[in-house]
Amino acid sequence: MLLGVSSDLNQQVLRTDVAGMPLEWIDYREAIRLYHTKQVAYSSGSRLYTVHGGYSAVTGIRSSIDVNSIISTRTRSKGLSFTRDKYMPPLNNRTLFKRDAEICLYCGLHFEVDLLTRDHITPLSKGGLDLWTNVATACRRCNNHKGGKTPEEAKMKLIAVPFTPTYAEYIYLKGRQVLADQMQFLLAHMPRSSPLHTRIKSYLNQSVVNENI
Repeated sequence: MLLGVSSDLNQQVLRTDVAGMPLEWIDYREAIRLYHTKQVAYSSGSRLYTVHGGYSAVTGIRSSIDVNSIISTRTRSKGLSFTRDKYMPPLNNRTLFKRDAEICLYCGLHFEVDLLTRDHITPLSKGGLDLWTNVATACRRCNNHKGGKTPEEAKMKLIAVPFTPTYAEYIYLKGRQVLADQMQFLLAHMPRSSPLHTRIKSYLNQSVVNENI
């Protein structure tokens, strides 16, 4: 039986290695499995929910596991045997739009995700590649206006420089609903020059202000 401190069991848990390096997002089932198999070295962040098991035939005490928002494990995932400095995160629209804060990098307006598109700054027809540094979030109107031209040819100017996310940044972008303590943790692993660093810091500062009002 699950008794949630947070009633939302869809809330993802951030998993790190034993050194505290962020690895991936996991759901509550995987988190419980890691606790149960004693692979969790330590926990941090806020308590999300408590899992209650059966009663001991000897003591009559019911077992329980507290699941925190950040857990550090003694083992790594099989698919994470990479060098972070050389890691190239896969490109998809969901993380691209989140990288650019759901803002069209041409007109500067915010749009709902279903009104956004992936624009190739140097068009594929002109030898451009489908890489993080050659794609920008664009609204449908701006993308249609630009067409198969470069920004210079279309007399359009980018309002931000596209960048390739580091692994910690990519984990943040993949998160469905990142909690403040998870943001703070990931922030420590991001370059201080990162646009995401500035954005998250601003959000956390605003959250503190709102709590104090």
